[in-house]
Amino acid sequence: YIPDSRHSNDRPAQRDSTGRASMENKSEKVTVNKEELRKRLTPLQYQVTQEAGTERPFTGCYNKHYEKGVYQCIVCHQDLFSSDTKYDSGCGWPAFNDVLDKGKVTLHRDASIPGGNILLLIAHPERIRTEVRCARCSAHMGHVFEDGPKPTRKRYCINSASIEFVTVADDPTNNASAAPPVATPIAQQ
Repeated sequence: YIPDSRHSNDRPAQRDSTGRASMENKSEKVTVNKEELRKRLTPLQYQVTQEAGTERPFTGCYNKHYEKGVYQCIVCHQDLFSSDTKYDSGCGWPAFNDVLDKGKVTLHRDASIPGGNILLLIAHPERIRTEVRCARCSAHMGHVFEDGPKPTRKRYCINSASIEFVTVADDPTNNASAAPPVATPIAQQ
């Protein structure tokens, strides 16, 4: 069972090896100040991340973005997706076939549909979606579907308004004992 994403007091369900729900999460939670967010984010970013809105397809700045780097949560700046897992799914939103770490996102049952036609959901239960949220700040990212490419067969369909891109500096001398690559927000380049 995945909790319904429309309830603010639900808790993310993750499955252990026996299939039972576990509330364990690898990300340290942060509390966000809604008023500060309203000042810092654009109206669309706020609507998408805090009110589970969706940007119009093919309008987001990262839909056809192919640079190497990392995509972070626009609210708390947690690294969520790598450009290595980004692909063009044709859906109109940035699509990834995996997350950087399973503990960085939480998944929630989302029975909302445009227009709120409950009869449509009864007739087509496959239209119940799985919402993706940032595990650290609970910001709405988008949805995940089971129609992606191998090996994961996942399509994380993510709103551009919920993420920001940072380039990862390539360092040919980088090795396992060296410091991790430096990420620079694209806006500061």
